[in-house]
Amino acid sequence: MLRPVRRLDPILVDRIAAGEVVERPASAVKELVENAIDAGATSIEVTIEAGGRRLIRVVDDGAGMSADDLALAVERHATSKLPGGDLTRIDSLGFRGEALPSIGAVARLSLTSRTAEAESGSTLVVDAGIKGEVRPAPSPRGTRIEVTDLFSATPARLKFLKSDRAEALAIADGLRRLAVAQPRIRFALRSESGSPLVFSAETGDDADLRRLTAVLGPDFGASSAPLQMAREGFALSGHIGLPSYHRGAGNQIHFTVNGRPVRDRLLLGAVRGAYADTMSSDRHPVLGLAITCDPALVDVNVHPAKTEVRFREPGLVRALIVSAIHETLRQVGARNASTGAARTLDALRPGHPSSTMRPAMTAHSGRGAWSGRAALPPGLLSFGAPAGLAPASSFGARGGLFEAPQAAFDRSGAGFEDPGFEEAGQALFSGDLAPPGADMREPEVEPLPDDHPLGAARAQLHETYIVAQTRDGIVLVDQHAAHERLVYERLKRERAAGGIARQGLLIPDVVEMAPQDAERLVAAAPDLDRLGLTLEAFGTGAVLVREMPTALAGASTRRLLEDVLDALDASGLEEGSADGTEGGPLGRRLDAILSRISCHGSVRAGRRLRPEEMNALLREMEATPFAGTCNHGRPTFVELKLQDIERLFGRR
Repeated sequence: MLRPVRRLDPILVDRIAAGEVVERPASAVKELVENAIDAGATSIEVTIEAGGRRLIRVVDDGAGMSADDLALAVERHATSKLPGGDLTRIDSLGFRGEALPSIGAVARLSLTSRTAEAESGSTLVVDAGIKGEVRPAPSPRGTRIEVTDLFSATPARLKFLKSDRAEALAIADGLRRLAVAQPRIRFALRSESGSPLVFSAETGDDADLRRLTAVLGPDFGASSAPLQMAREGFALSGHIGLPSYHRGAGNQIHFTVNGRPVRDRLLLGAVRGAYADTMSSDRHPVLGLAITCDPALVDVNVHPAKTEVRFREPGLVRALIVSAIHETLRQVGARNASTGAARTLDALRPGHPSSTMRPAMTAHSGRGAWSGRAALPPGLLSFGAPAGLAPASSFGARGGLFEAPQAAFDRSGAGFEDPGFEEAGQALFSGDLAPPGADMREPEVEPLPDDHPLGAARAQLHETYIVAQTRDGIVLVDQHAAHERLVYERLKRERAAGGIARQGLLIPDVVEMAPQDAERLVAAAPDLDRLGLTLEAFGTGAVLVREMPTALAGASTRRLLEDVLDALDASGLEEGSADGTEGGPLGRRLDAILSRISCHGSVRAGRRLRPEEMNALLREMEATPFAGTCNHGRPTFVELKLQDIERLFGRR
């Protein structure tokens, strides 16, 4: 049955509109704190009870409001933040004029405020949309707002709230994001349970970093790098976490746009793309970045909660973020998060669940324990020839790959002595170290140069890990993970320069596989050819491989093709794309393929290296961007400071 059209009751209209602005207690806190920031506050205190349902109190020392302003502030669409009425040039956090009337429509709202010029303050109460009278009240400069019994006027909304603890955590997260955006303002959050959350006002040139460290944790400062870049009216600045410093969720990614904290899909997608080949896909970076631009270049009026924005040039903003992060990580080079060393030291301490340390040590004899000859340089038990740092050219004429024959790495052949702890090494622990009258001076070791952050190789453990000595500690390197990154970066450089070096197989290799897999490889053959992998159909259920990248010489063709198929599944390369540029969709998919196949050209775990080869690997790591992690996001090395090692042995 049709009923006549009528106007809704104004209070009902306000309650319906409040659902867009005040979804939960955290939304109310966000709106009230943003108002305080716009009022020029330098200190903002928030108090909550029952997760914000029973009480929300926000006190600031901002400009305050007069009695007339107070009466008007709780009216719909009344604001002081659009003086010219121009929605294309919004330079404040709040501007809709909906926050206070929306909160007052679904709760009991009490406001007390005083300006610096007034002798006394004013107070006003709005109860479930019913506005009271403005009365005089004692008040310090600033504004005090109390919200009690939130959603009491809309009981159905209460059923959708989460537990008090969950709502309190949401409020704390929102306040942290505002604190990151405004480092020079003091923020405090207090509740009936738990310790208060307080962020002191920061000053100085490093205010942003100190606030980020306070919000993201004490390890962020030492595990991050500063970033700054500008392009065509957009400026990007802040600090980004190293690829080895990551989290299991993306809630530690902080973006601000003209001082406004936002959670925008475009920005988050750009960050994921920038870290794509330096971090595992199930991990998330930690960072705090600020975008500043002319307000006319960004629309902040696309969502009532104002957490999403729309840029006039979204492609430009995305390219700026990706380029800035890539360039910053490239300049960082071989550097890892400080948390890696902390985890390693924790694991080594006696009593730790993963520790296998014993009160006493005994010599172990075995070919897999240590390789090289033994010596005792000052400060560290050293295995391997003296530093003998080789120039980067000894790392291979092909631009960073080992080229020595396989026999050079196989120390089990006839005529090659490998005593380990069995002969010379074992003598270090025997009672008769040398015949009477022998020269007992320590063997000379080449001093460490100052310009090698990863130090000089001293040992290879279990034919997998390289031990290097630096001036103030040691570095443990995973040789396979490190070389995988070097191969990958070299292949990317070759592809960008016009083509990956390849070599034809003397006898083309026929690989049989499932017919559907062979069809997918043949369909992707034109793009795979750009990666140096040339193949063609060879009957039903088989492909013929004619050429392979030079860097993968000697790799198993079947395993290589299996990895390529896995990469095709993950990247969708066979779908094709007209954009083959370095940063385009196809370019990123080609990089994903290269990341998979570079593993086949890397130094394998279990392969013994000569001292000069180990040193050449270290030098190449220092000169290669993103060398701190492998293609899958795992760290390639861990650095331990000597003072931390000394603490393990009670020397400090």
